Amino acid sequence: MPLSLPFLVKELAKSGVRLVGSTRCSGRVEIYHSNTWGTVCDDNWDFSDAEVVCRELGCGVALNATQSAFFGPGTGQIWLDEVKCSGSEMSLTECQHGGFGKHNCGHGEDAGVVCSGVRLVGPGSDWCSGRVEIYHSNTWGTVCDDSWDFNDAKVVCRELGCGVALNATQSAHFGPGTGQIWLDNVDCSGTETSLSECQHRGFGTHNCQHNEDAGVVCSGEKCVRLVGSTRCSGRVEIYHNKTWGTVCDDSWDFSDAEVVCRELGCGTALSAPHSAHFGEGTGQIWLDEVKCSGTETSLTECQHGGFGTHNCQHNEDAGVVCSGEKCVRLVGPGSDQCSGRVEIYHNNTWGTVCDDDWDFNDAKVVCRELGCGVALSAPQSAFFGPGIGQIWLRNVNCSGSETSLNECQHGGFGTHDCGHGEDAGVVCSGEDFFSFIKCVRLVGSTRCSGRVEIYHDYTWGTVCDNGWDLNDAKVVCRELDCGVALSAPHSAHFGEGTGHIWLNEVDCSGSERSLSECQHRGFGTHNCGHGEDAVPQTEPI
Repeated sequence: MPLSLPFLVKELAKSGVRLVGSTRCSGRVEIYHSNTWGTVCDDNWDFSDAEVVCRELGCGVALNATQSAFFGPGTGQIWLDEVKCSGSEMSLTECQHGGFGKHNCGHGEDAGVVCSGVRLVGPGSDWCSGRVEIYHSNTWGTVCDDSWDFNDAKVVCRELGCGVALNATQSAHFGPGTGQIWLDNVDCSGTETSLSECQHRGFGTHNCQHNEDAGVVCSGEKCVRLVGSTRCSGRVEIYHNKTWGTVCDDSWDFSDAEVVCRELGCGTALSAPHSAHFGEGTGQIWLDEVKCSGTETSLTECQHGGFGTHNCQHNEDAGVVCSGEKCVRLVGPGSDQCSGRVEIYHNNTWGTVCDDDWDFNDAKVVCRELGCGVALSAPQSAFFGPGIGQIWLRNVNCSGSETSLNECQHGGFGTHDCGHGEDAGVVCSGEDFFSFIKCVRLVGSTRCSGRVEIYHDYTWGTVCDNGWDLNDAKVVCRELDCGVALSAPHSAHFGEGTGHIWLNEVDCSGSERSLSECQHRGFGTHNCGHGEDAVPQTEPI
C-alpha cells in the first residue's frame, strides 16, 4: 500500500525542527506542529535555546542565537514564544514556553540559530581540540589527514569559535573514529568560514582508513580583547606566550581596526584611536608596526615587526571603536567620522533612517553611540546625500538618554512610506570636542580645590557626597590636571551649589580618565540636597 503524502511529510518532519534561509545548519528556526510549519519568536531567545536546536538537528555546537528575523521573516504561524531552555534538553519542544500558538510577536521577531556542522571528539579531546568530524547526509564522519595542514585547522577553529589554531594533528592523534570518512585531500586557503567551503575530493571519496583521521588543537579562547570601555571598544590587547599585552599605535589605522572588530564579532570598525585613548596598559607591548590589509580574520595574521619587538611606551597603546550590535554609521558626500547620513545595520544590510519626526534628541543618541561628542544639529531632507537600498527606520522618537538608536521608539524595521530624499543625518562635535572644554570644574576656592560640578545636558550641576571618597577625588584631580588628591571633603565644604544635582553614589576605582566614566546611579537620579555637595582637595603639580 503506497504511503500517503501526509504520512511522508510527518516522517520528514519527525524531528519537529528545521532551519530555513541559509544552510542546513544555520537559519530561521521553524517547528512542525498541528501539521504546519511555523516560526519561533525571539523573546528571551538565547544561546541555551540555540544549543538545543543544534543538538536536535545533529549540527554540532551552537555559535549564535540570532534575533529580529536575522535570516528573514517567515510566514504563517508563530508557534512558540518565551522559550526557556536549560540547554540540556534533547528537543526544543521539551523546553519551557508559553504554549503552542500563544505569542505577542510579528515575523520581524523570528528567531534563528547558527550551528557549526563540525565537532571535535575523541580521547583526550576537549571542546576546542579533538578529532575533526563533520555532519553530512544525516551522519557524522571523519576527515582524512592527506594534505591536512595548518590552514585547514585555522578554518575549523574559526568555525567553532575556538580562537586560533595551534596544531593540525594527523594519524588519528585523538583516536580513530568509526563509520564514514567524509573528506580527503582537504585544501583550505585559511580564509574560509566553514570547512565545507574548502576544496576537497568530494564527500565520501577517499583512499584512507580511520588511523589517518585528522584533528586540530585550537587555543580555545579569543586571543584579542578590548579593555577600558565596552565589549566592542577599548584598548587592544593580544594574548601571546601566556600573557596579555598591548599593541603600539605606530602605523595603526582603520584597516587594523576592521580586523579586530571582525575577529571579536563586534560589527564594523568606526575608528582606530591612538595615544592610549582608552588609558595606558601595563606589562608587555606585544606588537608594533601592524599592517593589516583589512581582510585578515585575526590580528596575528597581519604583518608586524615580531612579537615583543617595538620602540614604544604604553602612552602609545592602540585602540578601536567598533559598531558592536548597535551597528550605526555616518556616511555621504561631505561627511566625516562624526557627521553624515545616518545608516543602521539590520538583517545583514545597511539602510537609512527616514527624517519623519527626526530631531535633536535623536541626533544626541547617535553622537553618543558613536563616541562622537555632543550633537550639534539633526539635518533632514538628505542633507548628506540620498542613500540607496533599504530604509530601515521611520518616526524615530528618542528621549535623548538612550545609549543606542535601536533603543528608541520607532515605527518598526522596514515600515515606512519615505524616499531617500528624506534620509536623516547628524552633525556631532567630534570626539576631540572635550579636549579643550572640560566637563568638570571646581567652584568656590582655587583652580584645584572646590565644589565639584559637572556639565551635562548643557547645564552645570553638582555631585552628591554619598559614597564620595579619595578614589573619586583622584579622578577629578587627574581630569583637571591638578596633581594628586589630598582629601575628599563632604557636606558642601566649599559652599552649597544651586540648580541641578547631576550625580549621586559615584563609585570610581581611581583609574578612570573622567568622572563621567565612573559608576553612578544615573544623571539626575539622587536623594540629596545641596548641603551634601562633594569636593576634592588637591596638591597642584
